Amino acid sequence: FSQHHQAHAASAFYPSGFDKAVVLCLDGVGEWVTSSVWLGEGNQLTPLQEIRFPHSLGLLYSACTQYCGFKVNSGEYKLMGLAPYGEPNYVELIYRELIDVKPDGSFSLNMRYFDYPVGNRMINRRFEALFGGPALAFDATPAQKHLDLARSVQQVVEEVVLKIVRHATALTGCRNLCLAGGVALNCVANGRILAENACDGLWVQPAAGDAGGALGAAMLAWHRFYQQPRLPVSAGDAMQGALLGPAFSNQQIEQQLQQLGLPYQRLSAERRNPAVAQLLADGAVVGCFQGRMEFGPRALGNRSILADARSADMQRLLNLKIKQRESFRPFAPAVLAEQAADYFALQHSSPYMLLVAQLKPQHCVTAETKLSGLAQQQQLRSTLPAITHVDYSARLQTVDAQQQPAFYAVLQAFYQLTGCPVLINTSFNVRGEPPVCTPAEAIAGFLATDMDYLLLQDCLLTKAEQPSAAIVKARQRQFTPD
Repeated sequence: FSQHHQAHAASAFYPSGFDKAVVLCLDGVGEWVTSSVWLGEGNQLTPLQEIRFPHSLGLLYSACTQYCGFKVNSGEYKLMGLAPYGEPNYVELIYRELIDVKPDGSFSLNMRYFDYPVGNRMINRRFEALFGGPALAFDATPAQKHLDLARSVQQVVEEVVLKIVRHATALTGCRNLCLAGGVALNCVANGRILAENACDGLWVQPAAGDAGGALGAAMLAWHRFYQQPRLPVSAGDAMQGALLGPAFSNQQIEQQLQQLGLPYQRLSAERRNPAVAQLLADGAVVGCFQGRMEFGPRALGNRSILADARSADMQRLLNLKIKQRESFRPFAPAVLAEQAADYFALQHSSPYMLLVAQLKPQHCVTAETKLSGLAQQQQLRSTLPAITHVDYSARLQTVDAQQQPAFYAVLQAFYQLTGCPVLINTSFNVRGEPPVCTPAEAIAGFLATDMDYLLLQDCLLTKAEQPSAAIVKARQRQFTPD
């Protein structure tokens, strides 16, 4: 059996397209290792450095996640989304009391503040006293101190990651970098690595969490133990656009629709994308189900909910009526790869939605009055308000014709119609449920929410035409808060 971090490292290096790279794995804990640095070269992965439990950057982030009222191991991305609303007022306190960081990025936590090695909570009363009171109740509205803690721990994590990367690249003389482990899903930190020129080439495993470990274990066996050669990649990496899941034919989909008695329209190949583009331009929210499902936590156009990023009201509508989630959470843009540099300050592809970049100034709008905290979400910030976070950032997906041909065609049709190459792309699910995989799951999600249209391959469903009994039945489902 491969070790946990060894599998993470394999999942990051072998598909990357780099012949030689530094590999950094950061997560909560795997066996006993929490952080590891490797050198990948050819078929070989050589461990260089590691940090062991209980000292963990991922668990520090999870502790703050719990204090701010979110679930551990599922709410960390919410803490990242909350961070721009706050101020870094606790950075010095975190460095003084919680984590000791050396110049090479190695670190240790002050375990007086944490209960996770021995208890069933991440934090203890000493941690709570440090930040002025008990942890926020689950699903409660965060106060300013929670926003500030989110911002502060995000900054600390970014700074530690940068130190580790700079030390590792100096140690090895290699400036290609691969990332895996749950912390590699922190796309703000990933974007900062590039923004600060800490490496020349960067590749992040799209299934950076533990699911990607299965892929890494398989690739490790193939390349390391069976000594099978790595094949040249034709589209940036060997992940096939992360489209590794199941696919369903039009025949299977139509059989499902007919069994359920749901009306639909079959679109020809020529009409399909222009029709969807027109619906989106008219302000509709469209569920998009096509081809093979994505592997990893990000929807990349095959199990997605799409909408017009130019709409000032779309973020609120999607959060409250369709995704049924917190209003402060931003939505991600998908942009045609050729036009990405016109909108975002990122000179690097981001096919897996794992990099955050700033919107370029010509697309930004300066707020007339300065607000603070969650009130900032009320302000218009750009010509693409639905995807612009309060700090003018966006977690973008660059869509390439070779890697994502079906989704690229939808975006291209929207661009030709509107002159805008950007759409909202969010995962096809509601709060507390995984992204849809099958046509039946997509239909259920469509009927249970206020989505306007559903594209199932070449079959288009219109909400207004669906039987009321089917809608009522679908909306009886109970969604467990995440």
